[in-house]
Amino acid sequence: MVQDFLIRPVRPEDADDINIIRRQPETARFMLAMPSERIEQTENFIGNLRPNNYEFVAVIPQACGGESVIGMAGLEQGSRPRIAHTAEFGICVHKDYQNQGVGTALMKQIIDLADNWLGLTRIELEVDVDNDRAIHLYQKFGFEIEGRKRMAILRDGQYVDTCLMARIKQPPQY
Repeated sequence: MVQDFLIRPVRPEDADDINIIRRQPETARFMLAMPSERIEQTENFIGNLRPNNYEFVAVIPQACGGESVIGMAGLEQGSRPRIAHTAEFGICVHKDYQNQGVGTALMKQIIDLADNWLGLTRIELEVDVDNDRAIHLYQKFGFEIEGRKRMAILRDGQYVDTCLMARIKQPPQY
C-alpha cells in the first residue's frame, strides 16, 4: 500500500506528471491516449476545464518539497438541464502505484462529490471488456454493466469491445 498520498483538485502544475501517466504503455493501453500526446494537450485540458468538470489528483510528497501526481480521476457533469443529474467518469493511475489503494481512494472522492455535493443520480463510464481490474474496481462502487459496444476502440492494431457501465443512485423519496 502507498502511504502518505493525498487527494486534491488538479492544478496547472500537475500537467507534466499527468502527461507521463497518460503516455505509459500500461495506462495508455486502456485509455484513448496516444504515445505522441504532447504536454500542450494536457495543459490545455487542465486550463480549459469548465464549471461542470471536476478533476482530482492523488499526489505523494517529494523530498524537495514538491508533489508527484500518481493518479487522476474526474467527472464531467451533464451541462444541459435534462442531463444535469448525470456525469461521465474517467480515472487513471500511474503504473507503479496500481493495486495499492490509489484507485479506490480516488473513487471514494468521486462518489462523495457525486452523492453529497452534486446530487448526481447517474455516473457512467466506458471500459475495455478485458480490463478486469478496472471493472472489478467499478463494481466495488456499485457500477453495473449496461451494455457492450462492439469494435469500439483500436488497441494494439486490433479493434476491442468496450462495456458501458453506470452507477445509479436513487434520489430520496419524500
